[in-house]
Amino acid sequence: MTEDDKPTSAEEDSAADRSRAAADTALLEAFGGVWGMVDTTVPGLVFVLLYTINRDIHLAALVALGVAVLLALARLIRKETLKHAFSGVFGVAFGAVFAMMSGDAKNFYLPGMLYTLGLAIAYVLSAVFRYPLIGVLLGPMLKENLSWRTRNPGRFRAYTKATWAWGLILLAKSAILFPLYWWGDATQLGWVKVALGIPPFLLCVYLTWIFLAKAPPPIDVIAEMEAEEKAERERERAKAETETERIGEPLLAEWADRIVDEAQQEPADRRYPPRP
Repeated sequence: MTEDDKPTSAEEDSAADRSRAAADTALLEAFGGVWGMVDTTVPGLVFVLLYTINRDIHLAALVALGVAVLLALARLIRKETLKHAFSGVFGVAFGAVFAMMSGDAKNFYLPGMLYTLGLAIAYVLSAVFRYPLIGVLLGPMLKENLSWRTRNPGRFRAYTKATWAWGLILLAKSAILFPLYWWGDATQLGWVKVALGIPPFLLCVYLTWIFLAKAPPPIDVIAEMEAEEKAERERERAKAETETERIGEPLLAEWADRIVDEAQQEPADRRYPPRP
């Protein structure tokens, strides 16, 4: 690379800004953004509100499930991703069925609580075994895949810190909810779970953003692969041209020598026909 080819400070700043913008977008997309919080919070709020008013498990569960389905349909109409909406529908459906079959309103929240606990354990274990889950989730979205594990130690540390933050915060949330499930009533559990729906999530996202904002930019391995493929094609083309020249030049020389020999062997009267 020559001096002219090296990026200027302005280009580097622009690339860093694009990297941060891409990271912010990927972070919101990975965790559902505002609508993801709505999808996971509103059905539970509807359930606890109705159950607090009339103590009817079946009505509260069915209305909450209907709200979750409506939210998923709204996403479908807006042509947005349905990943978080469907996960919300399935979670509410499991909770509704479990609560109605058991006759205990607290069981409406149990599938979500178990999911949160399992996710917290997965975050912690992934950080312990040096495959932080936040990096695994965000790496493909930022086109760096798993390059941060071996080529970008700064991002590896940032992903590890973010993964620990998610794991510990979700464990703290579980430590609050499960005692209420065992010893509290359904109304207490429901309102506390609604209250703990959005704030821990926002805290996790904020800490993740802080850690990644201070980390080096991601290595775009997709662009590297495309550049390597382009370079390989150029090498193959140059090799083919060289081979063609290597084979063609002797043939051209032989053809020229043959023309000269034939011209020299041709009779003089044919080479220089008489004038009329």
